[in-house]
Order: sequence, then structure tokens, then C-alpha cells
Amino acid sequence: MGSMGVWAVAVAALLGTSGCWLAEGHKSSRRSSGDTVSVSRTSSQEPRAMEKGKADGNIDQSLSDPDGDPCRRTYCGRGRQCVLMAETGRAECVCQEKCRPSFVPVCGSDGRFYENHCEVYRTACLERRRIYVVHSKDCFFKGNACTMSEYNKLKSMLLDMQPKVLKVGEQNQQRDMEEKRALVDTMFKYLDVNQDGRLISDELEKISMKEHLEDSLLECTMQDLLRYDDYNNDGHLSLHEFYTAFQVVQLSLAEDQRISVSTVTVGLSAVLTCAIQGTLRPPVIWKRNGIILNFLDLEDINDFGDDGSLYITKVTTIHMGNYSCHAYGYEDLYQTHVLQVNVPPVILVYPETQAQEPGVSASLHCHADGIPNPKLLWLKNGMDLQPRSSKQLSLIANGSELFIGSVRYEDTGAYTCIAKNEVGVDEDISSLFVEDSAKKTLANILWREEGLSVGNMFYVFSDEGITLLQPSECEIRRHMKRTERIVATYEEMCPKGEGVSPQHCVWSSAVNIRDKYIYVTQPLQSRVLVVDIQAQKVVQAVATDPFPVKMLYDKSHDQVWVLTWGDMDKTHPTLQVIPQASVGEVHHAIRTTFQRVNDFFIPPTNLIITHVRFAFVFLKNEPAVHKIDLETLHRVKTISLKNYSCIPVSMAYTHLSGFYFIQCQTKSLLAPQQLLIDSVTDAVIGPNLNVTGQAFVSPDGRYIVTPDPQSSKLIVQTVSFQGELSLNQEIDEPVAVSDLVFQPSFTESNQHVAVATSGSGTDLLFADLSSGHTEVLRSLKQPLAPQAWPWGGPNRVLVSSGLFGQYLVTPSAESLFVLNGKQRTPHCEVSDIKRGNTIVWVGEV
Repeated sequence: MGSMGVWAVAVAALLGTSGCWLAEGHKSSRRSSGDTVSVSRTSSQEPRAMEKGKADGNIDQSLSDPDGDPCRRTYCGRGRQCVLMAETGRAECVCQEKCRPSFVPVCGSDGRFYENHCEVYRTACLERRRIYVVHSKDCFFKGNACTMSEYNKLKSMLLDMQPKVLKVGEQNQQRDMEEKRALVDTMFKYLDVNQDGRLISDELEKISMKEHLEDSLLECTMQDLLRYDDYNNDGHLSLHEFYTAFQVVQLSLAEDQRISVSTVTVGLSAVLTCAIQGTLRPPVIWKRNGIILNFLDLEDINDFGDDGSLYITKVTTIHMGNYSCHAYGYEDLYQTHVLQVNVPPVILVYPETQAQEPGVSASLHCHADGIPNPKLLWLKNGMDLQPRSSKQLSLIANGSELFIGSVRYEDTGAYTCIAKNEVGVDEDISSLFVEDSAKKTLANILWREEGLSVGNMFYVFSDEGITLLQPSECEIRRHMKRTERIVATYEEMCPKGEGVSPQHCVWSSAVNIRDKYIYVTQPLQSRVLVVDIQAQKVVQAVATDPFPVKMLYDKSHDQVWVLTWGDMDKTHPTLQVIPQASVGEVHHAIRTTFQRVNDFFIPPTNLIITHVRFAFVFLKNEPAVHKIDLETLHRVKTISLKNYSCIPVSMAYTHLSGFYFIQCQTKSLLAPQQLLIDSVTDAVIGPNLNVTGQAFVSPDGRYIVTPDPQSSKLIVQTVSFQGELSLNQEIDEPVAVSDLVFQPSFTESNQHVAVATSGSGTDLLFADLSSGHTEVLRSLKQPLAPQAWPWGGPNRVLVSSGLFGQYLVTPSAESLFVLNGKQRTPHCEVSDIKRGNTIVWVGEV
């Protein structure tokens, strides 16, 4: 028996979890019962809950009706439990009826050996005397010649006496244990002379005499088996006690518990309990995507319970997915927990207000993200809206669009879109005013004059300057010539460089800053221009290191990240940050400490994910990505890709299950596979199937589309609401993809269409991701030659007009095409726009 304690301490020490596994009935008080939401509740959790009080208490901390149960407010102490007396209805403390069966042996101050801490305090309660745990491994053997060491020698000798099975092939801990169990079974049957399933003192003594064991030099006898391992003091050893004496591990998992599906709402806490049971169960090991979690210092998964439960303190969408548990050393027997994270709906309507004249059509749009998919319904002035069968009023794409065919004065009103799913509801109002345009009401003025003049436009940066294009009318609202002056310095927007003739603008990257500013890089001028959207003027030039070529806007911290090359050969690249980008003040760039920067990546935000904490930086020729804290701009950790010989080129991210997709550098004819990184553990999972190339992720994170450069197909993968990444379909791709964007489906809610441009031809592809149906637009003229666009990124960009917009813009070498994504047709061509490959959308949609 004593050797079990040594084995337990040794293994637990090896795992670094001895405190968790050996502390039976003693749970740290830093997490109260109210901090967690039980995700996978089984009967095995109930006794555990009784041991999870403020300080080793044993109150039932179940989650049902915390205010109506008097026992919720009664603390009884260790070894006791609260019961509700039927006759009085009052809560009273009584001795604990039973302890959870677990073998974590301890010595009591009464000189007896107990199966676990709980049994010590339970016995103390029953016998009405103080018994405490004695922390000494030899406490039971004081005054006895049969020490723990001697007792172990006796058991080893008994095992050695048994006939051995010839070992064949590679052994592991589980197979060794199965062999040991067979030996102990054989020994028990041999010792159990009367075959009654019990070993008594007479049987042990007879065997000792028959085998002449008393002639050995050991200080221990067969009777010591009964003395030390008869835990219930009933005068005989059962097979279970015999297994315990010889440390035979017996594990079991009910067939109906091999897969457990659990659901928790985002922001709450979760507990996953491992259902593997058995005598002498070793510590429980938890894995996610094949990565062991127990030894990682994770922010959100930082506690493993006394019973091996996995605690997630604040669940987010990245935590969805599969978790598996098994006993240490016994990986063949494991339980899989499938965690779904539900998210209440978040809604957005467009437009918030519109004014229309009688007889024209009007559309009110509503979009909602949530898990599961929200259902949409509309109210008008607080009353249910019942669309008539006529063309006057109809709901399109499962309620995503409310279409009124010919508006009348009585259609004026507040239209409320409501989104509901299992865990919440959200709503927003879109107001419609139907009135004669001659009246020029406030609503009319606001919508027609201010809304259309400033917002809902493409800003196109070309050789000639900046063009403001209103797509529905194909109307150029303003052209800012290259000679226009910067407000702050009175310099020309595109000054003539030495030896450069004729004079033209050179741009490389632009970002929209909360519909207040546009930041755009001028690599040859080593600066970033700030365009005021309201004033439609360039108001400032921010000096940077030479050759700023790429920008990304970190909306969470209101800062712009700028990658500079130093020169055209990229010999001195740096990374700079412009803080407080949306604030109306003089802006400046701060140089970060990162050198040899090849590229960087900031995960995007959406309706559900409104805050991003980390960015990633790639260094030249280094097989690693560096994780950067966006708040402090300091490196958090380095994730090595050396084992996969991967030099990262690009990165994409989905917040569903938290997968990062890494495109690796191509050095041979065979493109290297994409790599997957798990954002929960920051560990490399491995190759993403056989997918190669750059990944593009839909705004809601549900679709991952990778144009395969070798097979001429779009590889479409999906992420389920349970975090499962799977291959959805392969779509024929007749274009060599330069850029790809996503448009919401105009016929189905929560679906997308991928739209891709060709970097070498005149075709454009529409691919419906739900059905796989494709359409090709042809003859959009030749794109810029790759050598004419030396700044990295696509040589033919594609920009969409927001969440509700139906228009897209893409340039050819000397013109600009506006496309109607809803009808999948060319809308118009704007000529005399050369090298217009830097485009930004500004508007409500």
C-alpha cells in the first residue's frame, strides 16, 4: 500500500500537478461556485461540487435556484454536508454520507490509513473526535519492522513468483499494466483457496507456509498485506483492495460518454469534466488540437480541478472546438469534449434614415451576426409587419432586406429589425420618410445632401491625384489634382521629383480611419498623407522612414501601422506606428524596435469581434512569426515554424476556433502547404490538409477560401459552430487570382459570394460559396503589369462597398471598372485613371 503513495507523488511531480491530484477534497478558494458555468454536467460532478466550498467545504454548489436553497447559504465544514430537514424545512449539517471514490492515500492522526482526505474528515465527524492528516509517508509503519521499503520488496517478490507472459513487440505503459493486472488476477486466484473472492488471514498464512515465504530475509509477512491494505477494516482483502495494493490501474469510460457535446455562452466560464473513472487513475491530461494543455501557462485555461476538470475562465469564440482527456500514460482510452460557444445577436441596419418621394422603390437592410444564426423579423411602428403577397412589400434573403416596391405616404414610419437566437436578442430601427422633395424637410436634407456628398464613395488614388467616385450614379464628385496644396504645410500633394518627368502621383497603400480620415502612403516622398473626408482635403503629411509601402489600421487602439522598406531593395525595413489616428491633431510616426521586418498582420474586427489584442510580425528569412502586444508594442512570444521549414509570407485568421492560416514562402516548383496555428495555445497544429497558397477569410469567419496556384481551383473550407475546420468544396478557378473579396449573398442570409480578380487577364470570377455556382465577367481590360506595381500586394485590387453595398471597383491599367455585384454585371467604366490601384471605400455601408 505504501508504495502507492510514492508512485502517486513521483508521477504527480513528473507532471508538475501533484498539488492538484493529491489534494483530495481541498480546492483553492480563489474560484467561487458562481464563477463557472457547468458545461458538461454528469453525476460524477455532484460529489465534487460538495467539496468545492469556500475553504474545503462540502456544500452542494449546484447551479439551480441559488436563492431558494437554504443549503446554499450554510457552510458545514469538511467531513459534513448540509441537508434540508423535511419536518422543519431548515438546513442542518450532518456527517457526510459518502466520499467520492478516489485513491489518494493519507495517514490519520489516529494511526489509521485512509483512502483520501475526505475519508479522514468524514470519520472524524462520525466518531465525534478530532482526526487530522499526518504528513509522513512512514507514519503507519512506526514501531513495526515492516517498513514501506520492506513491504514493497515483499510485493515485488510475489509478482516475480508469477509466470511471465512473453513480451512481443514494443511495450507501453498501458500494455504493461494489462500484463500486470493478469499477474495479479492469477495471484489472487491462487491465494484465494476457498474461491470466495476474499483473502483472509488463514489463507495468507497457509500460502506463506506452503511456499516457505517465512524463510525469506524480508521483515514483512503475507499477513502485512491484510494489515496494510484492508482499507475498510473488514478483516479480508477484496480483489479491488488487492489491485490497489499492487497498484493495478483500472480505467473505464462509458460508451455513451466517449463524445460529450457542450454549449456555453460567450463571456461565461466553463468546466469540462473528464468521465474516465477507475482505481488509481493517474492525473488527467487535456489536449486541444493535439497540444497538451496541462503544462502551458495559458491566460484563460489556467486551472485543472482536483478531479481533473478543465476550467475555461472566460469563454470566447476562439475556445470552441474539440478537447480530449485521458489518464497520464493511457492515451488509448480518451474522451472527446466538443465545445460550442453561443453568441447573442449583434445587429446593424442600413440606412438609419432615408427620405423617398412617392412612387419610387425603397430598401431597408438588416444584418445580424450571432451563434447560432439569428432569425430576423420586422416591426413597423412597433407592430408586426406582415408582408403582403403583392409586389408592394416583400422580405428578401430571410428578412435581410425589406423591399417596398412603390412607396406611399402611409409607408412613412420606424421599421424595427429584430434578431433572435437561443442566447439573446438585438434590434435596431431604420426610419423611412415619404414626402414631396419640394418640401425639403430636415430628413430630406440630411439624407440627400449631407449623406450623399460625403459618404458612400470610393476614393481612388491614381497618377493624376485623388478621385471621389459615387458608384450608383458613376459620378465623379470631386477630383483632387496632384498640384493641390496640403493645408498644414502648403506643399503640393504630389511634388515633382528630381529627374522625374512628367509629374505624377505615386501611391501604395491606403486605409479608412472611422470615416473621418483616409491615410495614404507616398513611398517616394517618405510620408503618409492625411485626407479629411468631411472637408475633402489633404490636411497633413506625416513623415516616415523612407519608402512606406503598407499600412493597416488597428481600430481597437486607434493606431496605424506602417511598413517601410528603406529603399526599393528593402535593405532597411522598419515598422512604425501612428497613434491616435482618428483624433484631430498633428499626427506623427513612432518607430518600433523591430528590425528586418518583411511583413506584418493585424486580425480584422467585425460585428462580434470588436477588440483585437495582438499583431504578428515576420522577419526576413526567419522561420517564425512574432506575436506583438498592440497596447505596448512589445513582443509577447515567438512561434517557431522551423520544424516545417516555413518562411511566412502572409497570414489570415478566423475568430471561430481561433485558427491562423500561414502561407509559406515558395522556393521550389512545389508550393509549400499552409500551416495552422491555434490562437488558444499559440502552437503550430501542422499543415492545413494539402492546401497551398494565400488564405482569404470571410468577415464572419465561417469561410476560408484559398486560390490554389497549382490546381487552378478555389479551395473552400468552412468552420462549424462547434469549431470544426473541414473542406467544403473545390471550385474551378478560371482566373489567376490577384485579389479576392467577399460580398454578402443577396438571396440568402449569412451566406457569402467570393469575388476574385485576375492578375494577368481580363476576367473576374463570382463564386457562390454555399452552392459552388460560378459566373465569370470578361473583358475588363488588362490589369497593371506586375512590374508597374512594385509595392507588393495585388497588382489588380478589388474593393467592395461595405456590408450592404452592391458595388465593387477594380482598376485596369488606364481606367476603372465599377461592377454591380448584385446583378454580377459591369456597371460602368471610368476612363483616364492610370495606375488607380490604391482604393478605399468610405460610407455607412
